[in-house]
Amino acid sequence: MKLWLVRHAPPLIAPGVCYGASDVEADAERTAACAAQLALELPRGLTVHSSPLRRCLQLAQALCALRPDLQLRQDPRLREMDFGQWEGVRWDDIPRAAYEAWTADFGTERFGGQESVNDVLSRVAAAREEALAAGQEVVWVTHGGVLRALALLGQGMNRLDRADQWPATVAGWGEWQSITL
Repeated sequence: MKLWLVRHAPPLIAPGVCYGASDVEADAERTAACAAQLALELPRGLTVHSSPLRRCLQLAQALCALRPDLQLRQDPRLREMDFGQWEGVRWDDIPRAAYEAWTADFGTERFGGQESVNDVLSRVAAAREEALAAGQEVVWVTHGGVLRALALLGQGMNRLDRADQWPATVAGWGEWQSITL
């Protein structure tokens, strides 16, 4: 089963700001360019599963407008990690003690009070299992954190203990790849 993984275009937010689950827009020009290129690549009749956050929905909607054969479905499991009280705060302004607590217990610490990395892995695993069970080629329009979580799941890791286990690299803004599950 093929899964197309698409990362949203650059978000319109100041550099250095923690914005995980914040509902910010993406660069409109880059969104349109990504949608136009991706529309040429995708097979007909796929379902496009999108994070409900605007920066992903913009891309999913632009893609479906170009390709009426595609069906859009919002999936909250594909949203970025929720950093709670740190949403909208500059990373440099987050207290060092908060980082230390997070890295000391990376899998289960709820950085910002909302969601842990293992929570993210769990919801992405549920979406992945649903895609596998359906057995049909599908598109995910999502975020860097979800793509990292999916990479770990592909390696058989469904829980993390250490920060150094979290993948350091991810697809760039407006980039995509396809993987076989």
